Amino acid sequence: MASVNKVIIVGNLGRDPEIRYMPSGDAIANIAVATSYKSKDRNTGEQKELTEWHRISFFGRLAEIVGQYLKKGSSVYVEGRLQTRKYTDKDGVEKYATDIIAENMQMLGGRQGMGGDGGMDDANSGGSYDSAPSRPAPRPAPPTPAARPAPKPAPNFSDMDDDIPF
Repeated sequence: MASVNKVIIVGNLGRDPEIRYMPSGDAIANIAVATSYKSKDRNTGEQKELTEWHRISFFGRLAEIVGQYLKKGSSVYVEGRLQTRKYTDKDGVEKYATDIIAENMQMLGGRQGMGGDGGMDDANSGGSYDSAPSRPAPRPAPPTPAARPAPKPAPNFSDMDDDIPF
């Protein structure tokens, strides 16, 4: 039986990214992203907003990009997978934590305050990044109409004989 472990989060950073480096030199970035859910209280009828916090980890080049461009309050779209880890706290109690291991990330909103030029408009905002080391080369553009051979005229079937042997 097949299974799927996929998470999509769209939210805002609650603090600046924490960047660390492994002995190999690879970067690790951790962020906390807030998402919210609005619902109506059944008893009072008033609108409630519930905020959920998500711990997200980035590795390699993706972690470096997160550290360079994201900061507290930045809007972000993240795709990844859930991973549960077991650890022992300072009192010796074993605990579990579930984190999101990011595979793709896209910065949302304007570039202001994200390490880019403040003068950019929203049309140039954001950026999409993968944890994959590289992407395949883009396909070349089709030739322009001037470079294509002229189409052949449609055959004229009206002058053909109707004496078809079959």
